[in-house]
Amino acid sequence: MKTVLLFTRNGLGDAPEGLQQTLAVKFLSLLAQAEQKPERIVFYAEGVKLVCEGSLVLQWLKMLEAAGVELLVCSTCLEYFGLTDMVKVGQVGGMPGVLSALQEAEKVISL
Repeated sequence: MKTVLLFTRNGLGDAPEGLQQTLAVKFLSLLAQAEQKPERIVFYAEGVKLVCEGSLVLQWLKMLEAAGVELLVCSTCLEYFGLTDMVKVGQVGGMPGVLSALQEAEKVISL
């Protein structure tokens, strides 16, 4: 099944920032080690911070990308936060790519 995960926060869930980060590390580490993986992970809004220098989840995102998971990062969001030069993993693209990923998905999970 073509599954897309959406990260719109700098972490996971609606919680204090420290807890969001802890949950994202646990979730992505388990996902990286799981047999079944999503086709794509899309990062926009504050979620783009997860793919940038200093992120606690870079190791797991690199493993997911190496396993064939496409990581799509919103260029508009990176520009807004001044992070364009800090991306360490994934493919930077615009909203057309995000829209395409969502339209092609059989299942979309917003985290």
